Amino acid sequence: MKTPRILIIAGSDSGGGAGIQADIKTVTMLGGHAMTAVTAVTAQNSRGVDAIHPIPAEIVLGQVEACLKDFGVDAIKIGMIGSAFTARTIAERLKRLHVPIVVDPVMVATSGSTLADDETVAAMGKLMDVATLITPNIPELKKLTARTDTMAAALELVARHKSPVLMKGSHDDDDGESIADVLVEEDNITTWQGTRIETQHSHGTGCTLASGIATCLGRGDTLGEAIAKARDFVRIALYEAPGLGRGAGPMGHHRVRMDLGADEMPRLNQVTMTGKDYDAMVGFYKKLGLKQIVDSPDNQYARFETGNGTTMSIQCDPDAEVEDFVAIYFEVDDLDRRVEKLTRAGVPFEHGARAQPWGWREARLRDPAGNTVFLYKGGENRRFPPWRTEG
Repeated sequence: MKTPRILIIAGSDSGGGAGIQADIKTVTMLGGHAMTAVTAVTAQNSRGVDAIHPIPAEIVLGQVEACLKDFGVDAIKIGMIGSAFTARTIAERLKRLHVPIVVDPVMVATSGSTLADDETVAAMGKLMDVATLITPNIPELKKLTARTDTMAAALELVARHKSPVLMKGSHDDDDGESIADVLVEEDNITTWQGTRIETQHSHGTGCTLASGIATCLGRGDTLGEAIAKARDFVRIALYEAPGLGRGAGPMGHHRVRMDLGADEMPRLNQVTMTGKDYDAMVGFYKKLGLKQIVDSPDNQYARFETGNGTTMSIQCDPDAEVEDFVAIYFEVDDLDRRVEKLTRAGVPFEHGARAQPWGWREARLRDPAGNTVFLYKGGENRRFPPWRTEG
């Protein structure tokens, strides 16, 4: 499968948490090739923005043209735009392209610093006119429409720009522990629910989400599939935040290692070993240097993490006959579709895709030798299950 070419038109964040830096990390971790047209240079860190230097529009356009004429492009992500003239100039150029365009109307940094004046905000409308998707958070949505009702504001943007709008719920304090991202289209509304991840290290969530969506669209995913995968990426990166900075710190893009596929190949992510003596098994694998992330002696189950992100589990039963037996788990993003395809091809399943109490969906079959094989989609719950131990 070819590597998707993603052009990012956005500002630089010297602290590396958001902007071009977050975009490049996201595109790279999702298996794409990131190209950039820098619209502004900022002096910022986790506590705020100290200075902004817009790049002249002709230089921004020159960067765009240099990438297009050599590499080509499969999708475009637009973030902080720098100036009203740059917004209008870039919008005019993008009219001639026929690729997905994700516009993240960046106006305010996570720290609260203003990143766009009123003239630039108004000019963003030209970019949204050519967008495949617009991804405002709640404050941005209200500023773009002067409406306080978020759904009415989203519907106004959809009607005005003829583009779907993804309302990001993370900035709505009224949501409590649950948050929802809502895709509003002319004739349809789709919602993704999630539990709020409590962390101060959330700088760059909007940039990361938009870049993730653009990468998946550039790879050929549908809009719904792209949003779902990008949301998983953001949530795992939030869990993996390294804790840098004294304010709104960066997320852990670099540690979203094997949780999301960059291509269509299944990836081996977990092996479960059977045994009789739970304490002895746990002690042995801890001695080997594996990191225990689940300890459930009541269920005779433990899970360990290896250095590259793959996991290994043990499941013990003191009364069972233990044989040379391994249960192999292959994680896939398109579980239901893949099970349906394999079933049509004559591959028998012991059970199809079904939701499990521990938060993922899995289907079970056996190989020709009788070994159990699971196809599953775990997302954040593979390495961050509800019962994960601390550390």
